[in-house]
Amino acid sequence: MIRPLAAALALAIPSAASAQDAAQCSLELVVLGAGQDAGAPQIGNAADDGPELWPSSLAVVDRARGERFLFDATPAITDQLALLDEIAPPDHGLGIDGLFLTHAHIGHYLGLAWLGREAAGADGVPVYAMPRMAKFLRTNGPWSQLVDLGNIELRDLAGGDVQAITDHFGVWAIEVPHRDEYSETVGFVVMSPGKTALYVPDIDSWEDFAAASPLDLSALIAAVDHAFIDATFWDDNELPGRDMSEIPHPRVTATMAMLADLPDSERAKVKFIHYNHTNPIRDPDSAESREVSARGFAVARRGDRHCLD
Repeated sequence: MIRPLAAALALAIPSAASAQDAAQCSLELVVLGAGQDAGAPQIGNAADDGPELWPSSLAVVDRARGERFLFDATPAITDQLALLDEIAPPDHGLGIDGLFLTHAHIGHYLGLAWLGREAAGADGVPVYAMPRMAKFLRTNGPWSQLVDLGNIELRDLAGGDVQAITDHFGVWAIEVPHRDEYSETVGFVVMSPGKTALYVPDIDSWEDFAAASPLDLSALIAAVDHAFIDATFWDDNELPGRDMSEIPHPRVTATMAMLADLPDSERAKVKFIHYNHTNPIRDPDSAESREVSARGFAVARRGDRHCLD
């Protein structure tokens, strides 16, 4: 079960000794983007006048250590780092002290290219990846050049193992079912002595996950304080003319129905993320966004901030 793992990690990661400023978290999670891989407006759809979306990404800011960590490297990494700079200015350089990759689809790793010689020319940014993901980066250009030139330093993750990253927080990579052409797909449980957060931006099916795991979505939610989960599509009617069975993400409507019997406090942990440009929850004023709130859930929005203390 997750709770013993979380408890074990809490024992291994002591709390910060310094007193926390009451007006500011010493360990904070920031939503840097909440859209699907291609964001919005999407290519070929420049006339789209809906809310702008950046691809899904989270940051963890450790103010006690002056460190910042990113979850997923998106094509909008330049803007996302600028947003993070406004919230927690870097102590040095780019201020990326670790970067965690969920999988090898465009919205989740293409941002690594901006660390290369044509852009930042970064020096040894730690990139945490599962074995297939790390092998893909080492053996395929242009990613292999980032490794060869020392722009990034690959650090292997292993599914099922809790890994302490600093003395303030750690991660647990959880493999989930998804299209795995080039790499595994994982979500992350971000653990601290205070609070925990789940990040699963891409998954094919919660039922398939439960069938292959001793856990299900309800158990994951019970083990964390915040659950950022896949909300790519609202329902099966979202893409006219497309067979949506070929795009097997959990629909927001189905996920809410699955979790409808949970207590209010559990449903309130859920923050829907990774929504497509066609998903009506993209608009915070839409009837669908209001429905999410009325049913006790939430929609993640760029710039959201949560204490992990």
